[in-house]
Amino acid sequence: MKKFRKFIYVITVSVFALHSCSVEKFIPEDEYLYEGANVELDTASNVEDIQEIQAELQNVIRPEPNSKILGMRPGLYFYYKAQRKKPGFINKFLNKKIGEEPVYLSDVEITTTQDLLINRLENRGFFYSSVDGSINRDEEDQTAGVTYNANLPTPYKLENYELDNDSLLVYQEIKKLLPESPLDPGMRFDLPLLKLERERIDSELKEKGFYNFNPGFLIFEADTNQYDQKRFDLFLRLKEEVPERGIVPYKINKVNVYPNYVVGNDSLMRDTVSYEGKNFIREEEFFKPNRLDPFILIQEGQNYSPSISRNTSRRLGSIGAYKFVNIRYDEIDSLSTDSLGVLEANIFLSPLNKRAIRAELQAVTKSNNFAGPSLALTFSNRNLWKGGETLNLTANFGYEVQIAGGDNAGLNSINIGLEADLLVPRLLFPISIEDNWFEYSIPKTKISLGGNYLSRSQLYTLLSASSTFGYLWNANRYVTHELNPVSVSYSQLSDTTEEFEQILDDNPFLRSSFEQRFIAGLTYSFTYNGMLDENKTHQFFVNSTLDIAGNLISLLSGSSDDEGEPNKFLGLPYAQYAKADVDFRYHLNIGNDQKIATRFFAGLGRAYGNSDVMPFPKQYFSGGPYSVRAFRTRSLGPGSYTPEGDITYFDQTGNLRLEANIEYRFPIIQFLKGAVFADAGNVWNTEEENALPGGLFESDFTSELGVGIGAGLRVDIQSFVIRFDLAAPMHDPSLPEGERWTYDFGSPILNFAIGYPF
Repeated sequence: MKKFRKFIYVITVSVFALHSCSVEKFIPEDEYLYEGANVELDTASNVEDIQEIQAELQNVIRPEPNSKILGMRPGLYFYYKAQRKKPGFINKFLNKKIGEEPVYLSDVEITTTQDLLINRLENRGFFYSSVDGSINRDEEDQTAGVTYNANLPTPYKLENYELDNDSLLVYQEIKKLLPESPLDPGMRFDLPLLKLERERIDSELKEKGFYNFNPGFLIFEADTNQYDQKRFDLFLRLKEEVPERGIVPYKINKVNVYPNYVVGNDSLMRDTVSYEGKNFIREEEFFKPNRLDPFILIQEGQNYSPSISRNTSRRLGSIGAYKFVNIRYDEIDSLSTDSLGVLEANIFLSPLNKRAIRAELQAVTKSNNFAGPSLALTFSNRNLWKGGETLNLTANFGYEVQIAGGDNAGLNSINIGLEADLLVPRLLFPISIEDNWFEYSIPKTKISLGGNYLSRSQLYTLLSASSTFGYLWNANRYVTHELNPVSVSYSQLSDTTEEFEQILDDNPFLRSSFEQRFIAGLTYSFTYNGMLDENKTHQFFVNSTLDIAGNLISLLSGSSDDEGEPNKFLGLPYAQYAKADVDFRYHLNIGNDQKIATRFFAGLGRAYGNSDVMPFPKQYFSGGPYSVRAFRTRSLGPGSYTPEGDITYFDQTGNLRLEANIEYRFPIIQFLKGAVFADAGNVWNTEEENALPGGLFESDFTSELGVGIGAGLRVDIQSFVIRFDLAAPMHDPSLPEGERWTYDFGSPILNFAIGYPF
């Protein structure tokens, strides 16, 4: 606690010292420090989006004043300090990192800004506007600001929107598009909206095959002569001297595919194989044409379409065998006519290396004081059978030793695993399904098989094996589905010590969760990832998972001969349960690389039928760097349960989990970012367990939430994030009622992790 108070004292003194260092003494006598400008609007009529217009005008104003933090100007202060004859190393360093050159009133061009504001107002329909600028000086502080007063007359509004008449085909196509126009009678003249209308028409015409059309070919003409009360008619037409190629549709005459294209090898002899109207040009067979064809949506005889081209590029890139996909269209002048152009589509596919090896070496530290190295080797074989298949073989080895913990110091853990994943870029299903039924992307089939050996000294040895068969696909840019109709795992607990047997004897709930050796069921996951739009103000992410096990096995297996004993399949007791959870995240971007990130997680699992409790690997736990960071991994709950002894992480699980987090993220210097956060959560059991007193979920569950606050540093280099979070518990549910609000800032928990927590 003393260290924490000293830390707060140092911060307080530093802030006071910085605040006391005013920049006023550095301002030249003949200058005024510029503090910015405001725009005030005087309107002759009611304007619905007046706040939007004012914000737009405010963004026009230049220059920007020097930045402030809590009323101080540290960037300007360190700039001034660095200009001295002997600035010192610290001042020079801080000036380089955060220094700002001063912005004076003499830098402000008021007349130029007035002209810019009038131009923006005319673009929004407020013709004959006027703007006056006035200077506000503060002689005592030697600062000044500017106020721009804008007078807005009644705006011009649209009466009719028409297209010129002409016999050209392109006019006929444009006419079909006008009913969908956002330009409606009664709207104010709006130049940005007119530009958007041109781009909309250009986009729609390109989808109809007008390959060479350009939005610059269109021109709007406004006519106010027929009206007295600031109304206008709007006419759309083509500009003069538009090239003939720009106003005719184009068809695809030929589709050439280069499945194994290497830049610089154009002179090599290649064979051509025709399949489904496409020419596959290659030196040797790299990718079978019948396997590659479903990913190509461009067809001979169809009109040129940018969306079809983009979808083809995306689908080909999703295979996993190619690093570059380039689609080029060549005009065939010899086949073109005055009313129809002809294109040849060339699809160049540059493959990744067929084989690759990746190694990952990590140093691991855990909340139970285990630490040690971990090594993972992955061998990848791409395009295994010339159909885009990818085989990944992963071997991992980990060794951990308990570096502290009293009598348990020196305990070790060895983990050895081997996993094989086969990813097939098509749907392996007994019934034939048209590939085009999945418009955005073709589903992938994933087959996995793995085994693991875990040995914990003085406790147990655990052998496990798992296998899954399933599908994953993108419904659109944001939505991903993953369905595993077959998910099987088997575990065998052996070499248990007397100490661990005693733990199991004291906790029948834990013993039952370990005895469910066989798990067979179905899993489904839905993900919506709106975080892809990084520049949006409001970002959403949702992941929901459903896990059901044991139902089919229950139908196939017979009843147990021994009353009270679980039913078995192939001689093994199997688990039967249903589990569902949802992870919801919302990010609010507040500008200048600042963000408020929130997360809510809720999950519930229920054992039934052949099981009294959930299998241990399927239970929830709370605490750790991706959870409630003021508590160590698996150290929260269930409920208000207080574990006894040195080995506690087995007990602290539950079949219900609730968590909520909020975090404010902000930049510090370049790739270094900071955060302050608060976390709350816990796990519970929905059935009373005598071995876990206080673990039952009840109506007063909010009094059993673990709550913590903290701050963190993140090294963010091109989306690779190394995270350090220091968090202190505020509410500890394991303490007696009335003593749970601890505010234990003197015993913070340091979390080290890769990636953001949410």
